[in-house]
Amino acid sequence: MTVIMGILEEGLIYAVMALGVYITYKILDFPDLSVDSTFPLGAALTASAILAGVSPALTLILSFLAGALAGCVTGFIHVKLKVRDLLSGIIVMTGLYSLNLRIAGGRANVPIFTQETIFENPFLAEHVPAPLSPYVIVLILFLITLACKVLLDLYLNTRSGYLLRAVGDNEALVTSLAKDKGMVKIIGLALANGFTALAGSVYCQHKGFFEISVGTGTMVIGLASVIMGIQLLTPETGTSPFSSVFKKELRPTTAVIAGSVLYKACISAAISLGLEANDLKLITSILFLIILVVSTERRKKVKTHA
Repeated sequence: MTVIMGILEEGLIYAVMALGVYITYKILDFPDLSVDSTFPLGAALTASAILAGVSPALTLILSFLAGALAGCVTGFIHVKLKVRDLLSGIIVMTGLYSLNLRIAGGRANVPIFTQETIFENPFLAEHVPAPLSPYVIVLILFLITLACKVLLDLYLNTRSGYLLRAVGDNEALVTSLAKDKGMVKIIGLALANGFTALAGSVYCQHKGFFEISVGTGTMVIGLASVIMGIQLLTPETGTSPFSSVFKKELRPTTAVIAGSVLYKACISAAISLGLEANDLKLITSILFLIILVVSTERRKKVKTHA
């Protein structure tokens, strides 16, 4: 039971970040590496703000806004300065590393174990019944992830959301509608990095510390979650019997969240088989490679049958 709860907690935290990667990877077709630094940006801002006496709940909003601002910078460099998408992300990712250290007061590690967080505070201690205490963290994470999913679904069904999807599929169509495709890209990157920084804030409060290297591999984890969820759980491409469960209008974001939990379950299984925690990055890269290969093979089969 402890292992299952751990998988759910990790999976739901990274599911928020995976929703952001879904926007850049699946919708915008933009390889945004800046998420590797916007994740610790949210964590650094949260740790510093909580130590300064800011409400833990408020740090979630502040982190989202900070991440959105970083996404706007990435979009500005790409759209206005005409820098390639990959390089734009790398530039912002590199610059944010120093900024994150400054926000954290020049320290690479900032503990907040003794501070109130969204998971440990007097309100929860007073109002949560004893039988629910072991599950309170998962419940809070589920509500946060569900809120992010619902808000993203609602946005994608607005006029701006349709334009966002159109930019990824057909930029000429957006231009023909007399809309600025560059501004649409910037909005998409702002949302994506906002979700990523929000996940970093939740991660910091869950773990009880900020560490400058927590964002390393964030892009890979997000991509693995998105690809795994989409490939296994969507009706068109999925081969899993569970793929038919997801309705058309809900399946992408739902599949991404499920993919994140499934990805963390695979990581947990690999460690339980005898691999050490120090091998986590190696496990991540190998698992991601396997997911990519399987995804490519399935795509070829679909084209062949078509």
